[in-house]
Amino acid sequence: MKSFCLLFLALVIFVGCSSKKTDKELFDEAQTFIQQQKYPEAAMAFEELTNNYPESSLAPNALSQLASIYQNKQIKNLSENESLEKSIQLFKKLHDEYPSSEYAASGLFMAGFIYANELKNFEEAKKCYQQFLKEYPHDDLAASAQAELDNMGMSPEEILQKRMAKEN
Repeated sequence: MKSFCLLFLALVIFVGCSSKKTDKELFDEAQTFIQQQKYPEAAMAFEELTNNYPESSLAPNALSQLASIYQNKQIKNLSENESLEKSIQLFKKLHDEYPSSEYAASGLFMAGFIYANELKNFEEAKKCYQQFLKEYPHDDLAASAQAELDNMGMSPEEILQKRMAKEN
């Protein structure tokens, strides 16, 4: 009887440890962590979802939210630059691996935006924005991408002066 109980206990532990969460469970868990402002835990749940269920319909949304966590520098053990670079990597992955998702265009735009406005890497920003305009010329963000290209590296005062000169 004692060995049966030990065997049963081992089986329960094995089944409990090996049961894998579904994509929906991971997504919901991540959302709960975000509401609780537990961003490292949310990031882990999103990463597990995108790694274990890359074909899930939830994966593009999870990847977008994961990229936003890094963009907003909510993982405290990373430097600002590391967090922003990770965000760019994830936004580009979103565009590249889920090109037909509703998040693909914004992923490419956001990569350019972070390059230009956070990292001041205008060369890479220009590549992203030009690719964006080529692939998504009619997207809602197309005018913003063009404005970013037209005003890249300029201060707000310089942009204002440029606009005022056009009006005169």
